[in-house]
Amino acid sequence: MDSSSPPRMAERFRGFLPVVVDVETGGFDCNRHALLEIAAVPIELDGDGWYVLGETVSTHVEPFEGAVIDPRSLEITGIRLDSPLRGALEERAALDHIFAPVRAAAKRHGCQRAILVGHNAHFDLGFLNAAVNRVGHKRNPFHPFSTFDTVTLAGMAYGQTVLSRAVQAAGLPWDGEQAHSAVYDTERTAQLFCAVLNRWRQFAEKDLEAAHED
Repeated sequence: MDSSSPPRMAERFRGFLPVVVDVETGGFDCNRHALLEIAAVPIELDGDGWYVLGETVSTHVEPFEGAVIDPRSLEITGIRLDSPLRGALEERAALDHIFAPVRAAAKRHGCQRAILVGHNAHFDLGFLNAAVNRVGHKRNPFHPFSTFDTVTLAGMAYGQTVLSRAVQAAGLPWDGEQAHSAVYDTERTAQLFCAVLNRWRQFAEKDLEAAHED
């Protein structure tokens, strides 16, 4: 590859493809409370080497047998479990629906596997791993414990750790009425992640130009 060409994604993160994930749940305990929604957005590189959002994939999820659902969680998310329009999938089918395009994106970018990006990422990873374990899924593309967390990145870049404030500090729009849906939160988190990484690239390029001028 020409040395002036932007690196491939596989060369950026030790062979991992960053994939932003958000889950909506019936509580805080990944082993007791239900996984109710999940969305994922692969992070890609455009032709100039800038980070951009890939295609969003999402689904509603049927609570697993014996799952606990805290009514307060439903009040926050606005999820109506009895809605005929919910179109929820059982956990195994929901994971297949999310994992297949993630594996395809990792292969397309020459990456060996995906790494979960999230706002308080270990919460999302915990629910994802718990669902994987419940159904015995053998083709989970995500690293089992490593993550990128936009709480840390946004705290460093913008001095904000709450998602809504960090997104706005990055100069991005935020609609509180749409928050707490898996798709909306995933896409805003993905935009925030790209904003931080692209900002870092701009600073790095300025430092390189300054070094060449000295």
